[in-house]
Amino acid sequence: MAGFKRGYDGKIAGLYDLDKTLGRGHFAVVKLARHVFTGEKVAVKVIDKTKLDTLATGHLFQEVRCMKLVQHPNIVRLYEVIDTQTKLYLILELGDGGDMFDYIMKHEEGLNEDLAKKYFAQIVHAISYCHKLHVVHRDLKPENVVFFEKQGLVKLTDFGFSNKFQPGKKLTTSCGSLAYSAPEILLGDEYDAPAVVLKELIIFADIWSLGVILYMLVCGQPPFQEANDSETLTMIMDCKYTVPSRVSKECKDLITRMLQRDPKRRASLEEIENHPWLQGVDPSPATKYNIPLVSYKNLSEEEHNSIIQRMVLGDIADRDTIVEALETNKYNHITATYFLLAERILREKQEKEIQTRSASPSNIKAQFRKSAPVLNQIFEEGESDDEFDMDENLPPKLSRLKMNIASPSTVHKRYHRRKSQGRGSSCSSSETSDDDSESRSDVSNLNDSGFIIPGIGRDSE
Repeated sequence: MAGFKRGYDGKIAGLYDLDKTLGRGHFAVVKLARHVFTGEKVAVKVIDKTKLDTLATGHLFQEVRCMKLVQHPNIVRLYEVIDTQTKLYLILELGDGGDMFDYIMKHEEGLNEDLAKKYFAQIVHAISYCHKLHVVHRDLKPENVVFFEKQGLVKLTDFGFSNKFQPGKKLTTSCGSLAYSAPEILLGDEYDAPAVVLKELIIFADIWSLGVILYMLVCGQPPFQEANDSETLTMIMDCKYTVPSRVSKECKDLITRMLQRDPKRRASLEEIENHPWLQGVDPSPATKYNIPLVSYKNLSEEEHNSIIQRMVLGDIADRDTIVEALETNKYNHITATYFLLAERILREKQEKEIQTRSASPSNIKAQFRKSAPVLNQIFEEGESDDEFDMDENLPPKLSRLKMNIASPSTVHKRYHRRKSQGRGSSCSSSETSDDDSESRSDVSNLNDSGFIIPGIGRDSE
């Protein structure tokens, strides 16, 4: 990798090797990097504090605060915060499959519904977790959903530009991206409501955005996307959109229940999770993985002590300092190193378990059964069994099969696989045919009565 470059503070030099730029915003740039001690790849969000005004600085602190609070397998992990005089570095979990928007754009007519519900269920699961912690994303969109292909997961990211609710004070709403924003957010009203009522209002905005995401997954384009912002705004406020006829009745019903003009008529997260369209789908496949590791307590004592020993020998810190950093939930280089090492150990452990299962007797039998069609193809060519008799104790056909398994490239070379709208007080949809269509000192713990409301993501950094 490129190593330390000019323009970046010396405080990060020696800890991370910065490489190519992955993304860029108004105040920040996201770079690929390598954690020097472990060699693990991470994403580093570099925020130029000299370009931030007071409001933007507040949004930045809220982003850090939210990412520290939400520790979930379907949310991008924050490993470390490095604060310098001019820059703030957020060390983040690195996705390996790009974002959902780019993925959707590769599917002109949308994903097949089985795949769409797999990803959508994970997003709903993550949002449900956030809402239980009084964290409302309010900038949900495919660009803020990242693929982790090796884990088979999608994860939420970009928790920036938030507001914190305090009883007795009005909450001024702010919109994220126009095409995904709820009508009440676009109105820009100030809400001076009791905590319970306000909580419902801000949660409903996320429900609307979930409806937009589901529509995009199965249709391949946003429901509200016109030639200019003015026309798009009108479509959103009138809640007018069309659903292609290829979309199933149950999926269309779920979309309709989320894209309601009146926030109180939208489906709750519980209703979404229990909707018939999502039944039979595992909403939390990430729970089968221990990566990212959300607590050192999830490791065995042997694994825990092994990691600490490696860190001590590597002069990261002494044992007492490491333990203190873990117990006080720090987000410094000590805890980042610990969790990156731990996740590597868990990843290698899981890969070994997969290899062991694949070598089990039951899987070997499955390989024999899978090879049977290939065996039949060979015999149909009229080749003699004796020509392939590799073991006099085996019947001719099994001897031939033994050779195929031992040398699969031979078979593969010889037998190639085939390459394979309406108006109303509530939202109404019409159906069309396919042809028609980060200063740490400023980041405190949550106030029991407060709501953290992150917002604008990649387009507004």
